[in-house]
Amino acid sequence: MKISRIAQLRLQRQRIASGKLGPPAEVVAWLGAMQAQDYAAALWAIGLRTQGATLESVEQAIADRLIVRTWPMRGTLHFVAAEDVRWMSALMTPRVIAANQARLLREFELDDAVLSRSRKVLVKVLRDGQRLTRSEVYAALDSAGIVTARQRGIHITGRLAQEGLLCLGPRAEKQPTFVLLDEWISTHRAMEREQALAELARRYFHSHGPATLQDFAWWSGLTVKDVQLGIELATDDLAQEVIGGRLYLHSGEEHESEDVIAGDPHLLPSFDEYLVAYKDRSEAVEARFSPQVIGINGLFNAGIVIGGRIVGTWKRSIDKVGLTVELSPFRALLKRELKALGKVAHRYGEFMGLPVQLKPLEQQF
Repeated sequence: MKISRIAQLRLQRQRIASGKLGPPAEVVAWLGAMQAQDYAAALWAIGLRTQGATLESVEQAIADRLIVRTWPMRGTLHFVAAEDVRWMSALMTPRVIAANQARLLREFELDDAVLSRSRKVLVKVLRDGQRLTRSEVYAALDSAGIVTARQRGIHITGRLAQEGLLCLGPRAEKQPTFVLLDEWISTHRAMEREQALAELARRYFHSHGPATLQDFAWWSGLTVKDVQLGIELATDDLAQEVIGGRLYLHSGEEHESEDVIAGDPHLLPSFDEYLVAYKDRSEAVEARFSPQVIGINGLFNAGIVIGGRIVGTWKRSIDKVGLTVELSPFRALLKRELKALGKVAHRYGEFMGLPVQLKPLEQQF
């Protein structure tokens, strides 16, 4: 099986196919930020790249304040290493805040006065280590006369998280909680803007490369000017390579051979960095299958990867018996591929702490 050089290196550098990392916090720090609006999927995205991880060990890293779920970039929830939250947010959220300000006022009547009142209410109810679920936070705001209905609440909390007031803490009975960031994370790395740009460029291309300038701009949400500056400042730590007539950047390091990686199947969660972190996703998804993987509503479905390509989607179901992984391939799967996917599904079951059954759909191609 021939695998493209881009896919080969991305599978390596993202730690999907080789070189599994240690604790969950190490994985998150390596990737810089991991998209996490789908909580269960984001936990597996970390587990997929971590040696021997379990659902409990990843959630324990959240409870231990080693990784944080918040809105540091693109106005979307991500997992970020605790020491990176403040400098990343300071670098990337101002542009998101400025871009959304008019919409928040026009569609939700969220002006400076409402946001100021919201800050005061939430500091009061969350101080001294209090953790409140989303519904409890909304109730506190409603009691103060700040309406949270019709998605107003999520825009208030998201905006205050982008400002660095809030972040999400550990779950309480399967519900996310909000905490005050300054109380939750007491230590952080301080960086000047140019230092932060260089560090972000270095982190992205080392963990996601080979990638283009446009990919980095998409992932970070920064301007092309800022992206260019970040690359220039980090240039001594980046390798440049022309592949297929386009300039790509990466760490310059390689591990396993092409043949080893090509034969390994993987069950990626929805919104995995292997897809979502690039503006151009054609290396991973054939155009004819793209609508089945990436919906028009921005939903990235969980993908079956073989040879660096998405060859189908999958979904899980949990009942009293255990976990069922149901495959929906885009092509007929070979017996050896199904056997290998059975082992991958078993690893997912180990991560979840549940017995697992693999359920391929009838293949009609």
